[in-house]
Amino acid sequence: MSLAARLEQLGRPLVEEQLAHPTVAGIAKGDLAEPVFRSWLEQDYLFLLDYVRVFSRLAWQAPAAHLGDLVDLAHATFHDEISLHRSLAAEFGADLDGATKGEPCTKYTAFLLDSAANYADGLAALYPCMWGYSTLGAILAQNPPADPRYQRWIDTYADRGFAALTARCAQMLDEAGGDNAEELFLTGMRHELAFWDVPVSRG
Repeated sequence: MSLAARLEQLGRPLVEEQLAHPTVAGIAKGDLAEPVFRSWLEQDYLFLLDYVRVFSRLAWQAPAAHLGDLVDLAHATFHDEISLHRSLAAEFGADLDGATKGEPCTKYTAFLLDSAANYADGLAALYPCMWGYSTLGAILAQNPPADPRYQRWIDTYADRGFAALTARCAQMLDEAGGDNAEELFLTGMRHELAFWDVPVSRG
């Protein structure tokens, strides 16, 4: 079993916990309260800005064979995901430019940026976000919500292109290895779960 496959096996219970979270369940049904999703969009926007920095920091360390992969990931995050957020933010009245990080966002981005100081560690730390969202997207897409705004969000992560980017991350992770991969991956998965609490805590 490859490293990425082993990590995915370890992460499955935490994906199930995310699916049961009220915020994710509300997205799945299409009935999540708008203030909740607005707050979440603001936090995720700030997260994605640092996620681009994580990919960029890893690209600087990458072997030549994967320099382009990491540049592509940074580009896709900055242009595709953030463009989606700006579009949805306009519909939900989110204030992306005026938003400030909540505690879950602050802790998660600090963890990712610190981990990215080491190439193998950084890949293991970021894989929960790539694989987790790709998995959530695929599951949620099986029963589309009635609200098209939430469906557009789901479609982004159920997209084959996003799955392909996740597979590229898995390949890089398998090649890089790393003694701390399991610990970093599970820490990242716990941050993923905690991140859904952001809108709940802000009401």
